[in-house]
Amino acid sequence: MTVSYRQPGVVLTDHRFTVPLDHDAPAGETIELYAREAVAGDRAGQDLPWLLYLQGGPGFGANRFVGKPSWLGRALKEYRVLLLDQRGTGSSTPANRQTLPLRGGPAEQADHLARFRADSIVRDCEAIRPQITGGAPWTVLGQSFGGFCTVAYLSTAPEGLDTAVITGGLPSLDAHADDVYRAAYPRIERKVAAHYARYPQDVERARRIAGHLLEHEVVLPNGYRLTVEAFQSLGRVLGTGDGSHQLHHLLEDAFVPTLAGPALSDAFQEQAQGLLSYAGHPLYALVHELIYAQDARPTAWSAERVRGEFPRFDAAKALAGDGPLLFTGESVHPWMFDCDPALRPLRETAELLAARTDWTPLYDPARLAANEVPAVAAVYHDDMYVDTAHSLRTARAIRGLRTWVTDEFEHDGVRAGGPRVLDRLLAMARDEV
Repeated sequence: MTVSYRQPGVVLTDHRFTVPLDHDAPAGETIELYAREAVAGDRAGQDLPWLLYLQGGPGFGANRFVGKPSWLGRALKEYRVLLLDQRGTGSSTPANRQTLPLRGGPAEQADHLARFRADSIVRDCEAIRPQITGGAPWTVLGQSFGGFCTVAYLSTAPEGLDTAVITGGLPSLDAHADDVYRAAYPRIERKVAAHYARYPQDVERARRIAGHLLEHEVVLPNGYRLTVEAFQSLGRVLGTGDGSHQLHHLLEDAFVPTLAGPALSDAFQEQAQGLLSYAGHPLYALVHELIYAQDARPTAWSAERVRGEFPRFDAAKALAGDGPLLFTGESVHPWMFDCDPALRPLRETAELLAARTDWTPLYDPARLAANEVPAVAAVYHDDMYVDTAHSLRTARAIRGLRTWVTDEFEHDGVRAGGPRVLDRLLAMARDEV
């Protein structure tokens, strides 16, 4: 049963689908997927082509828009849009500390989550496409990890695609997670340096907060243990268009005087826990490094291991000298499963996933080299989350793919640039520019 309702300028319809948990065993267990259809209110009765939106992440449900802001408004000028909650996210059989114990113990949970990568997501899309389009191919817009899924789509089911549009999400076809993070840490350091150049007063503020955390145990209101490493991980916001400003505002009034001496304010703690908690997207922490796993090598907490190769990120060493504290970026570390109450029950499951060695390839270089689907990608210069060199190497490996390399936007350019970004990419796909 589908339910339709209205928001300003748009008609929305809820869809629910049943798909196999394991597409190689279609007669076995099933899971439910949720997607929200959006169409412009004045075009609701028209026969329009479909655009499928694949959210970034992994582990995030599709955007819950109100009306038709940002890129959605541009898309609705010519498409019906399907906003899919990828398996395990949002309303699509969510995987979290509350639901995963239904699978059994950590070993059973890890086996379950091994089926929540891009290859399974693409097969989900192909399973529901006939029900939505009647079998016609659709345009896919993949943001960040959604772009990784789109490249997997081009590799495995290009017949389902009319056009592939990728924003900030061209993955390396063969890099191990270690290669990804060796490229990432110097890039993150550049972003931190740029932040401190913009807000030099934040150098001392960050050092003071880190020093306080090295000497005091701080537990945030939601039970999150705020260690110095957790504080450093707030640097993940520096990869977004307004992230540097967000970080500055967080740091500027961190302390208040108390009877026991200076303490981190309730306001600071409330903002920090909102940025740090994985309660709303625990799947991200569980499978993030697995999006780079394609052979018999384990990921083995790659970001944590590779960080040891970059001693400038060591907070204690930074505070022992007079250098700036370096923040870190989009990475997952084992200590997060100790600090975050939403992740603590899943620590053993995460360890099993990190040790797993039976990964299969996500991309088909030969098929990509013979690609015939119109494909375009926005590549953001010095993107903090997705390495530009890796993206451009992949772009050259996909036949006919056109890139727009820009430093006008950060990783969230499709949100910040909205209609202009999507308009340019669609024009490129149609050879209009």
